[in-house]
Amino acid sequence: MKKNFLFTSESVTDGHPDRLCDSISDAVVDRFLQKDPYSRIIAECALSKNVLFLAARFASEVNIDIPDVAREVMAGVGYRAEDFDAANCSVLTSLIKMPTNLRAQRDEKNLSRAELDQLTVHSQVSVFGYACTQTPELMPLPISLANRLARELAAARRNRKMGALSPDCTVQVGVEYANGVPFRIPSITIIAGSVAQHLMEPVELRERLVSQVISPMFAGAAVQPDEDSEIFINPQGAFPKSGPGSHSGMTGRKTAADTYGAYARHSGSALSGKDPTRIDRVGAYMARYVAKNVVAAGLAEQCEVQLSYAIGHAGPISIEVQTFGTGSMDEQEISRRVGAVFDFRLGAIIREFNLRHLPGLHPAGFYQNLPVNGHFGGSGKQLPWENTDKTQALR
Repeated sequence: MKKNFLFTSESVTDGHPDRLCDSISDAVVDRFLQKDPYSRIIAECALSKNVLFLAARFASEVNIDIPDVAREVMAGVGYRAEDFDAANCSVLTSLIKMPTNLRAQRDEKNLSRAELDQLTVHSQVSVFGYACTQTPELMPLPISLANRLARELAAARRNRKMGALSPDCTVQVGVEYANGVPFRIPSITIIAGSVAQHLMEPVELRERLVSQVISPMFAGAAVQPDEDSEIFINPQGAFPKSGPGSHSGMTGRKTAADTYGAYARHSGSALSGKDPTRIDRVGAYMARYVAKNVVAAGLAEQCEVQLSYAIGHAGPISIEVQTFGTGSMDEQEISRRVGAVFDFRLGAIIREFNLRHLPGLHPAGFYQNLPVNGHFGGSGKQLPWENTDKTQALR
């Protein structure tokens, strides 16, 4: 495996149209599950200038004002009305209400092993989970830094340190590796739009981003920019316009940033807009949970877990564990221990992570916060699939 290389990952802020569509789709999931934890709901949307198209298919005992949920999320991002008017934009919907008997009938917590075997998946997919020792949260360093930089940009705008920034920014962080270990930051790129009446000069924008966002973020970091690092701020010039008025968005188009920044594999399926019965979402959480516990237990420095599910089966039809030559024992033994410790059936995953009831425990939303804060790694909120509570059993 290649040991000396440069790798770059990308992330976006909360107002990027793709990220906004993810947040809207997950807000709809949250609202249904808060009022009826046994709802089934699939939601996705597309966003452009002054129009949002939202499609949803659901089975629930409650009715949700879906356009109102969408407007609430769009308004919370903070666009000025002249840039994107959340209150008055058109919200077009295609809503399919399925029979209520298609919703879940019982809580997985109360089911026996035999009853869990009857809960089969409704789609087929291969999902991946990954963990490594590059960061404390056991994530690849490039995406960890890119996601953090995107969050810092959003925070700087919200607390008025950088109030002239648009809610729509894109970042890239490059990390150089020597002998497989990160050792320097060769490049940072920020594409930052400004609100029209506060368009900053390029020199001022660069100075403020470096002093108020980039430098504080890297303070005390083990790997940080040096005098030879290149920092690119709007390399093609100023962006007076950004957001939905400038480019469109769609649910599920930022799966690399949602997962491992393309440093490790992912299924390609969107994570957002899906209730806990969708294995392409919750299976990815389970795969990450397993990989992280394997690394945290000291069984490997890197671990990738692949789970393949087929329609009509409760659990995966195949489980593959790879450690890329970093394991402290044979991969077959690690796989044996993984199979003995973890239950990969759909109902068991829902039960393990309490996925039906998390929105009810977080009135401000649970799934809605994942696209912006991160489905994996440092999200600012403890996520059940980020726990390392199986390390002793694996050892």
